[in-house]
Parts: sequence; structure tokens; C-alpha cells
Amino acid sequence: MGRSLRVKLCSQCNQPASVLYRLKHEKDGDWIFVCPQCWQQVSENNPFYIYGGTWKAQKKS
Repeated sequence: MGRSLRVKLCSQCNQPASVLYRLKHEKDGDWIFVCPQCWQQVSENNPFYIYGGTWKAQKKS
């Protein structure tokens, strides 16, 4: 029995992605999930950036 592909949307661009990064990018901000393209924008030269892990649409068996 195969696993179904899970879907999450990027918190910044609202596009579905198979890999998302969990992070904080604002002072006192909440944890959000962003796609690789948006990750680059919010993490570059950001003193409030905190990486919190990677989410993948297809989990390992």
C-alpha cells in the first residue's frame, strides 16, 4: 500500500511545494513554512532568521 502525497502551501507565495522549510524570520514571529525560493528571500541578511527543519511531501517508509 503506497503512501499518498501530502500537500502544504508556502506561507509567503501560497504555492504548493514538495519541500518546505520551517523557520522564523521576524522578531517575535511565529513558525512558518516556506518554499526554497521564498526561503532565500526571507533568510538572506536577516538577523531574526531561525531554521526549524525541513518538511517533505513524501515521508520515508
